[in-house]
Amino acid sequence: MSFLAFRRAVPLSDNLRAAGLMVAAMCGFALNDAMVKLATQEIEPAQIMAVRGAMASVLLFALAWWRGMLRPAGPILSAPVAWRTVFDLLATISYITALTQLPLANASAIFQALPLAITLGAVLFLGEKVGWRRWLAILVGFLGVVIIVRPGTEGFTVYSLAVLASVVCSAARDIFTRKMSRGLPSVLVAAVGALSITVFGLALLPFVGWRAMSVETTAALCGAALAIAFGYVCVVAATRVGEVGFVAPFRYTILLFAIVLGFLIFAELPAFWDMVGSAIVVGSGIYMIYRERRVSRVKLAPTQGH
Repeated sequence: MSFLAFRRAVPLSDNLRAAGLMVAAMCGFALNDAMVKLATQEIEPAQIMAVRGAMASVLLFALAWWRGMLRPAGPILSAPVAWRTVFDLLATISYITALTQLPLANASAIFQALPLAITLGAVLFLGEKVGWRRWLAILVGFLGVVIIVRPGTEGFTVYSLAVLASVVCSAARDIFTRKMSRGLPSVLVAAVGALSITVFGLALLPFVGWRAMSVETTAALCGAALAIAFGYVCVVAATRVGEVGFVAPFRYTILLFAIVLGFLIFAELPAFWDMVGSAIVVGSGIYMIYRERRVSRVKLAPTQGH
């Protein structure tokens, strides 16, 4: 497609609006992670899942009702939705557990390997074809993850593996998302996922116990619920307004927000090799998006939250 044809197909103003929405979404997701990390200093991940999940469920179901998306539950009870929910639960608990110990920017940087993991999963389980350039991008991207994690060194922590587990589960979640009925509204699916996380968190509470929450922690979880709902709405709007290949790279701005929030709230700064690994992961991901756009296969997951 020529540049002029591209401009005629998707007005630049729409793409710029979509890019702004995507940046706003990433800000929301980074704020969610920061607020959750603050809450982990006082309460257990299960309690965070229960409380934040309940707040997010109310917001998302209200949004689904407002947009007329509440409907008979037939397709929502399908096997792909059930498996998506299971992997969403596993991704959430592993990522929140990692946030208890990892710097915000490190956890966010490792999680940016998700598009690479999704592409690999699509090859293995959906039969999609990938050329040698994208195979190389996947390998280079995971090399960047290894540089961030640095197994066998003094800086290695098992919580980095928890983020990697979250990446794997999130990739499986998004693969099952592709298998869902196209008629299912994204907001309704997200609301059901949030409700499932709430129920799972409540089920774990008898084993970990409930702790009284300070005003600060309660406010942090309220902020996290609002931020993740805001991010979700913005990312859906971005993918509907603009051309996906143009908009997708802007989701890597979450790393910038994570670095700034990590410094301002937790006095954290990523180490040199963390920055190097992050640059490699982001570069590989952007190249992957570019290649997938050229073969008209770009598919962005509807949400990046945890």
